[in-house]
Amino acid sequence: MNKISLKATLIPVITIILCCLLYLFGYFQMTFAAILMIIASAIEYKKDLFRSLGFQRKKIQVKRLFIIVPIVGLVFFLFYYYVMIPGATYLTRQPIDFSVFEPYEGNLPATLSLLVLIWVSAAFAEEIVFRGYLMRQFTKFFGSGKVSLVINILLFGFLFGWLHAYQGLTGQIVSGVTGMLLAIVFHLRKNDLWLNIALHGFIDTAALFFMYTGWL
Repeated sequence: MNKISLKATLIPVITIILCCLLYLFGYFQMTFAAILMIIASAIEYKKDLFRSLGFQRKKIQVKRLFIIVPIVGLVFFLFYYYVMIPGATYLTRQPIDFSVFEPYEGNLPATLSLLVLIWVSAAFAEEIVFRGYLMRQFTKFFGSGKVSLVINILLFGFLFGWLHAYQGLTGQIVSGVTGMLLAIVFHLRKNDLWLNIALHGFIDTAALFFMYTGWL
């Protein structure tokens, strides 16, 4: 384990405990968790707040974020829909539960509202929580060696899947694997949170289009 100061140890521990308490008492929201972790990072890293989460100004490339990443996101979603879901369904013998999204089929106003929500709560908040904060904090404590990296990816991938329990067992498995793949991207891109946010957002945007048209 790396040599870590008491302050750098207590802040993430307290932050994670607060998130767990919010979850246990039914007040947990991903956006609230993201805000809490941003505050925690501000206290710990001060002026390096955004860099600590992976918001690197030099990595903001318009062509990559708005041309290449949307294409990759669409390909990723098609892999998710035509390969991952059938594969997980075959293993569990249970169809994925998308019933919560049924009201959005053919409902343009509701779909547009959900589009804003998924970019805020899923793309930004989930990436800040899982990749920007939890993955980075894990690396801070346990390093980025091969064993630590594998545990890091598996642990938070499992947690990511568990928080998608409303989609049933199949949805949890698929979401967990998706979380692991996003973690791998985050690692390979050297903690480029902007890219992860864009990729996550465009994957979910493609999914939302399928929901609206009734294809999902």
